[in-house]
Amino acid sequence: MKSGLRATQGLQVTDHPRLPDLTRGAPLSTDNPVRLSRLRWRRAAGTSTRTRTVAGLTALLLPLAAMVGLASPAEAATSATATYVKKSDWGTGFEGQWTVKNTGTTALSSWTIEWDFPSGTAVGSAWDAAVTSSGTHWTAKNLSWNGTVAPGASISFGFNGTGSGSPSGCKLNGASCDGGSVPGDNAPSKPGTPTASSVTDTSAKLSWTAATDDKGIKNYDVLRDGAKVATVTTTTYTDTGLTKGTDYSYTVQARDTADQTGPVSGSVAVRTTGTTDPGPGTGDKINLGYFTEWGVYGRNYHVKNLVTSGSASKITHINYAFGNVQNGKCTIGDAYADYDKAYTADQSVDGVADTWDQPLRGNFNQLRKLKAKYPHIKVLWSFGGWTWSGGFPQAAQNPAAFAQSCYDLVEDPRWADVFDGIDIDWEYPNACGLTCDTSGPAALKNVASALRTKFGANNLVTAAITADGSTGGKIDAADYAGAAQSMNWYNVMTYDFFGAFAPKGPTAPHSPLTSYSGIPQEGFNSAAAIAKLKAQGVPASKLLLGIGFYGRGWTGVTQSAPGGTATGAAPGTYEAGNEDYKVLKNTCPATGTIAGTAYAHCGTNWWSYDTPATITSKMAWANSQGLGGAFFWEFSGDTANGELVTAMDNGLN
Repeated sequence: MKSGLRATQGLQVTDHPRLPDLTRGAPLSTDNPVRLSRLRWRRAAGTSTRTRTVAGLTALLLPLAAMVGLASPAEAATSATATYVKKSDWGTGFEGQWTVKNTGTTALSSWTIEWDFPSGTAVGSAWDAAVTSSGTHWTAKNLSWNGTVAPGASISFGFNGTGSGSPSGCKLNGASCDGGSVPGDNAPSKPGTPTASSVTDTSAKLSWTAATDDKGIKNYDVLRDGAKVATVTTTTYTDTGLTKGTDYSYTVQARDTADQTGPVSGSVAVRTTGTTDPGPGTGDKINLGYFTEWGVYGRNYHVKNLVTSGSASKITHINYAFGNVQNGKCTIGDAYADYDKAYTADQSVDGVADTWDQPLRGNFNQLRKLKAKYPHIKVLWSFGGWTWSGGFPQAAQNPAAFAQSCYDLVEDPRWADVFDGIDIDWEYPNACGLTCDTSGPAALKNVASALRTKFGANNLVTAAITADGSTGGKIDAADYAGAAQSMNWYNVMTYDFFGAFAPKGPTAPHSPLTSYSGIPQEGFNSAAAIAKLKAQGVPASKLLLGIGFYGRGWTGVTQSAPGGTATGAAPGTYEAGNEDYKVLKNTCPATGTIAGTAYAHCGTNWWSYDTPATITSKMAWANSQGLGGAFFWEFSGDTANGELVTAMDNGLN
């Protein structure tokens, strides 16, 4: 989605068999040496899958006679769970991971997991555990160094496997893997769904009906937004220290005298009182953020982060990036991240863990839970992007067939309720991006019309478009005014105008709001792009101003002011020349402002990026222009408390 003159999106490569394309974050098959040769990428901490595969052979080949038997009853009484996720799937095999979590109050001294795989599915190599099998029954035992698990802590081990089956009949130390039973002692029942009363600006009282247990209830864990905030012996609790005008979700879970936990109760939504901003859901300005499917890997950014950062209450829309465009059709981008990845309770939006057999998991299920918690949020599925725009020219040859394929995918019964429409990120119609398109000036209008016809008036149809406002530039190459008749709005990508893709410089802000003396290219600024689109006939209310939650930078720079020379791209966490705002605000604080965008000179590095202050001024400008709102790329670049999203929300309302 990040684009303009040229777009790149950093992504840390992890041990995921389908490596992401660093230029746009799209998953990339490892058997494509041409595309791999373009990538500059860094390994996450730890060894690669291949290294771990070799290292794991020793663990796998340990004889069954060397295995220790099941834990003693005393150990089994320690409350713990074991959860399984398929971390990746490359067709001929997959990577699986088991995680043991100690949910009790005493340490586990050892752990043994048993499960069954269907015939045809098997473990090929393992690491961080000794794994053996008897037919289709598999057993994994801790190694000498990772058997002890402290209360609240977790330990994981992984393996490479073959086949397509899922585990069943899981046991942890002889008990159920969901922590539900100790031999001879049943787990507690589910408590009643809490009710809320005496809600104030900063507190709420919760009450629930008691759980039952064959040997007695010891206490209850109270969970706020999936995280434990208290353990009480009664069936009431008053939570304090809350923020006024804020949404919270509460559940409870019983614990018996053997420290076993039962199932989590239903959730109750609580909104504290107090005068606050009415929120984006009640206003007329759009505050839209992009959520990237690949962010769940190296960046470890999940849908729940929208809740913990406070961003969910301040946005109006989410664009989920990206679906692919292949052979003129909409297709899945990353099936594992989209709808297969299993989330544990502590990772999940509502504090409820995924099960291996539920019909929908992954980001889609988490987005469904987010919308239940924040009903004002609408989600669009974005297709294309810098790397995946190659299928649009063929789509333009038969717009109706393309629209039908997109509708069938977006409205798939498994996740139809998750999405409120479609966004297309075609870079660029009748112009050059990663490749050059010659489908003609009317292509975008034809595709937009077909999408609107198919998706109807009740679904959103939007597009991310170029911000090249130069004479004879990309805006002039397509009929954006004609296509706008079928669109709810355009996300105008007013960033990435300048960057270290010109390695020698001159240094310039990558997201200038206006032109300035010495700008390297006239027309490469937000004001020029918006003015040109308005002049062509696109209504201002259908234009959103783009904000980048990242900076672009050079190294070898001696001049503090813009316009200096450089020797190349500045080092970045995921990609040279690119760094998240949350990092730059501390490592290279802003030293000046040019054309409405901050810049920073630290050592020999020179960066430009938006700050809360420059975002505030850009939102004021967007309001003065009568724009429909603003959008940003992308959530994970913001701070843990969402300060950039907050600045956008405050500026738009």
